[in-house]
Amino acid sequence: MVRTMLVAIAFSLALAGQAAADPTSQDPARVPAGDYGLDPRHASLLVKVPHMGGFSKFVIRFEKLAGGFTYDPANWGATQVTITVDPASLRTNVPGFDKTLTGSSYLDAEKHPTITFVATRTEGEPAKGVVHGDLTFLGVTKPVDLDVVFNGVGPGLLGAGTRMGFSGTTRIKRSDFGLTTMSSVAGDDLDLMFEVEFTRK
Repeated sequence: MVRTMLVAIAFSLALAGQAAADPTSQDPARVPAGDYGLDPRHASLLVKVPHMGGFSKFVIRFEKLAGGFTYDPANWGATQVTITVDPASLRTNVPGFDKTLTGSSYLDAEKHPTITFVATRTEGEPAKGVVHGDLTFLGVTKPVDLDVVFNGVGPGLLGAGTRMGFSGTTRIKRSDFGLTTMSSVAGDDLDLMFEVEFTRK
C-alpha cells in the first residue's frame, strides 16, 4: 500500500513537472536577459545528402553540440550566437561508415575537430525569422542563412530556471567548402536540420 502511494505521488510530480516545463511564450521580448548555454542533451544536427541523383536522402546525425549567447530582449535581433559541432560525433547506423566519413577523405575530424556557426544578427517575426552568420567547415568560412522557428521560452523541469528552444533549417553546397569526394553518388546540396534548447545560466 505504501509503495503504491509513493508511486502515485512520484507519477503526479512527474506530470506536474511536465506541465510546468511547457513553453509559456513565443515572444523574444519576454525572454529574460542573461547568459544562456546550449543543453547538450537536447541538441542535435541532422544532415540529409541526396543519394545517386535523388533516389533518397541519406541521413547523418551529429550528436555533440556546444554553444551559447548573451541575450538582451531590448535588442534581440542583434544576439550573437556561437554553436560548435563535433564532427567525430557523426552517426549513420551503417556499420563502419561513421569511421569512413570522419576520416581524412571526408570530414577529416582529426585535422578539423570542430564545425562552427557564428550568428551575427536575426531578422523576421518574433516566432520565426532568418539568422545570418558564418559557417566554418573544413577550414573554410562561408556566409549561411538559417530559417529558424522560436519554439518558445518557459520554466525548466519542475519549474526550475529558464529554458528556450529553436528549430531550424538551411541548405549548403558541400563543394563550397572543398568537399567533393564521391560526387558521382552523393549530391552536392546538403539539407541541414537542427533542434536545440538553451538554459539560462
